[in-house]
Amino acid sequence: MAQGQNRSSNQLVVPQANAALDQMKYEVAQELGIAIPQDGYYGNMATRDTGSIGGNITRRLVQMAEQQLAGHQNYQ
Repeated sequence: MAQGQNRSSNQLVVPQANAALDQMKYEVAQELGIAIPQDGYYGNMATRDTGSIGGNITRRLVQMAEQQLAGHQNYQ
């Protein structure tokens, strides 16, 4: 598979969020001290590292959603 191509079948519900999610990936990786390859090829990264990045992104997104829901307590 060529570098930079994504095999994931996941599609964003809001495609405009792609840049924000990408930025979050780099922020989380930096906080964890994990270097993301500049060429975009993740094949040489340890599974543990990529899993840590993804897990922390998920944790942040859930936290953001909880905060948003807490601000809209009357939402049904």
